[in-house]
Amino acid sequence: MNDPTANGPETTAGRGTSPFEVVVTDAPDAGDVALISDALDAFNVEATGVEDRRAPAVPVRDAGTGRVVGGLVGRTSLGLLFVDLLHLPRELRGSGLGGEILGRAEAEGLRRGCRQAVLYTISFQAPEFYRRHGWRVFGEVPCDPPGTSRVFMSKELG
Repeated sequence: MNDPTANGPETTAGRGTSPFEVVVTDAPDAGDVALISDALDAFNVEATGVEDRRAPAVPVRDAGTGRVVGGLVGRTSLGLLFVDLLHLPRELRGSGLGGEILGRAEAEGLRRGCRQAVLYTISFQAPEFYRRHGWRVFGEVPCDPPGTSRVFMSKELG
């Protein structure tokens, strides 16, 4: 009897042979990520007729060196601003700079036609910071370490 894996990688869920290889990695190729992202965006554009996906960023640069020291990275799509990452070094926190960065991203989202903004933070990170800036919790999911959760938040823009 022939071994079904002899001609290639093992197939998933015992569904027989497949011309496709399914691989799990913790180091995806940037080109692969772009292909998947662009294909999903093309599907969304076809389904909605709306082609508005863009990636806003609000970097904070050292005035002397021009080096980025922190900032915000996000994306806008289908009327939503997604805040994906916001980080400032410890010595810049509490200075009002975080609020300025967030405000600029929200203003850019509004300029792009976004009505809502969404993000998640971790319970030990910055949920209180976002609450002070008008964000509301709409869900929490427990994560590690025990007692910690992902806190999902949203804000109406405008």
